[in-house]
Amino acid sequence: MTEQRHSALAIHPIAVEEGEGELLRRRQIVRRTRWLVLVVLVLLALGAARTVFVRMANARALETGTTERARQYVQTALPRTPTAGQTLALPGTLQGFVQSPISARASGYLKRWTKDIGSRVEKGDLLAEIETPEIDQQLSQAVAARAQAASGLELARSTAERWEALRKKDVVSQQDLDERRSAVAQATSNVAAADANVQRLKQTEGFKRVVAPFAGVITRRNVDTGDLIDAGGGGGAGRALFVLAQTDPLRVYINVPQAYAQLVKAGQPVVVTQAELRGQTFKGEVARTAGAIDTTTRMMQVEVALPNKDGALLPGAYVQVSLPLAASRTLTVPSNALLFRAEGTRIAVVGAQGRINLRPVTLGRNYGENVEVIDGLESTDRMVLNPSDSLAEGDVVAVAPDAPPADAKAVPAGAAPAPKKEPA
Repeated sequence: MTEQRHSALAIHPIAVEEGEGELLRRRQIVRRTRWLVLVVLVLLALGAARTVFVRMANARALETGTTERARQYVQTALPRTPTAGQTLALPGTLQGFVQSPISARASGYLKRWTKDIGSRVEKGDLLAEIETPEIDQQLSQAVAARAQAASGLELARSTAERWEALRKKDVVSQQDLDERRSAVAQATSNVAAADANVQRLKQTEGFKRVVAPFAGVITRRNVDTGDLIDAGGGGGAGRALFVLAQTDPLRVYINVPQAYAQLVKAGQPVVVTQAELRGQTFKGEVARTAGAIDTTTRMMQVEVALPNKDGALLPGAYVQVSLPLAASRTLTVPSNALLFRAEGTRIAVVGAQGRINLRPVTLGRNYGENVEVIDGLESTDRMVLNPSDSLAEGDVVAVAPDAPPADAKAVPAGAAPAPKKEPA
């Protein structure tokens, strides 16, 4: 090796004349180089070991996280037994407690009317007067006929008395006396018939005054002065002069579906509202029920009595009747717990070891958010809320853990909150 090459390598060439001192320095440099290489190798080994350890730890964490995330969390709830009944809202029409057309019993011409629509009347108040010239003449004729019959009765009686005396002297036969007695009986009957006819016409004349049969409000007037009034002498009803309605209390008839008919009883309180009277409610009660289901509509008619002392409600108005029903002891479940499958309606119940059991159930009334379950479910069964369509019999699920109270949101009784999110 030349001196130039040693200079390029920063190694002084060893001269034979330098001796052992130079050799010692070279050995020291080689030793230091070896130690440096050894340190670098150790550092590389430690870095590789750390990398392997971190990768193994990450693999274990990934496996644990994947297993945890693969678990299917579900929200659950218990069936409920309702403590308060449902409120059933049904439409109805207000009617007067008593509502009747007032017709004339006597034919003639309307002389005058005294009450118009909207007038409040008491029982016996005069509504109208009718002129009845024909009935007046018939009454006069009946009175004269009665006087004629009474005169014939007097003659028959006096004749019979004379013949009674002659019979005692045996001047006349018994047959003649019996004929005179029969004439008296016949004359008596004629007088009675005449009296009855006079009384009939007098009563008919009494109907010239049309009076209110009960207290109420005139809701319609169909005649005016001078109108011809036909009382329907042929047995038919004539034209109604007035329509009278009793407005306190009022009646409301509602039709309750068959599914709720058994829950409606007389005396139940109801609340009536009218769209035009916002913010106002009127309390009434069930007066009576039909006690039978109409085969055509499958509904039961119910009558509601509604006080109306201030007259705020008007007959004929359309109203909504809120009917609180008695609480049913049948279990109810949320609608989002139902599974509709081809084999029928099912409810997913979490059993032992978190295994799913798909229970067939029989449903009752549908309340919207809740549905009655008549059969197939117990009060202690924990059912899955919002079950996925892929949920199958025997699947293992985990009930979502409870959230901390500070972050907890209101959930239905018996239901668990949503599962916590795994850290990324």
